[in-house]
Amino acid sequence: MDTALDAEALRARLVAPNGPYSALDVVESTRSTNADLAKAAVEGAADRTVLIALEQTAGQGRRGRTWSSPPGGLYVSVLFRPTDVHPQRLPWLNLIAGLALVRVAQSVGVEATLKWPNDLLLGPKREKGAGILSEITAGVAQAVVVGIGLNVAKLPDDVQPAPGGLEPTSLESAGATELDRAELAFRLLVELAQLEGVWRKNGGDAFESGVLEEYQEHCATVGERVRVELSGGVQLLGVAQRIEADGTLVVRGTDGVDHGVSAGDVVHLRPA
Repeated sequence: MDTALDAEALRARLVAPNGPYSALDVVESTRSTNADLAKAAVEGAADRTVLIALEQTAGQGRRGRTWSSPPGGLYVSVLFRPTDVHPQRLPWLNLIAGLALVRVAQSVGVEATLKWPNDLLLGPKREKGAGILSEITAGVAQAVVVGIGLNVAKLPDDVQPAPGGLEPTSLESAGATELDRAELAFRLLVELAQLEGVWRKNGGDAFESGVLEEYQEHCATVGERVRVELSGGVQLLGVAQRIEADGTLVVRGTDGVDHGVSAGDVVHLRPA
């Protein structure tokens, strides 16, 4: 397993004029790449600024949870400023990051699907190999930080299951043919830039850019019996029907009514 990433080499491949990004930095360890880039956004960091860490000591998850970030993983945050995209379409950046992860996992020979809205599932057992956290930067117009935590090396034994009991795994445990984090970071950022670029060129329209169709194709949640844990302790039980053009999940509840879910923890339930 590699122990360091060559920032200069990555910049030479990924930062303009040779690549799609405006800036890229690599740090050995930080509290949170998302928090660091959010601060940078307030200070005027450019669109498509990248921060990569080999370890996070206070990684952030959804709903204020901690995000387990052990050494041996790849922790990447990207600042996007899609000024020509309507704010209501910005949640698609989270789903686009998922598609980039699927492409990378498949490129190294690992079966991959997505659990809406922010988990990469690896292997036939569909265990969690990566998480995504996208955050709109407070007080900064059209600034979104997309954070990705990808498990590369085998995980320590004390890593706990994700909410809902989703077992953790890694690319190594899933039999990946490539474990060099510099190469994986390069592939991930190339795929993310390609997907985000087409989406942005189409004004954030998920249908016209093709990301809606691709997400539906790789989303393991659609067709599953699910429990959605909503704010306020409310739970929605039903069958996931589809992903809408705005990125919301449609769940047909036990009452027979379709419910649009824009945010919530989704648990895939075993078939009855």
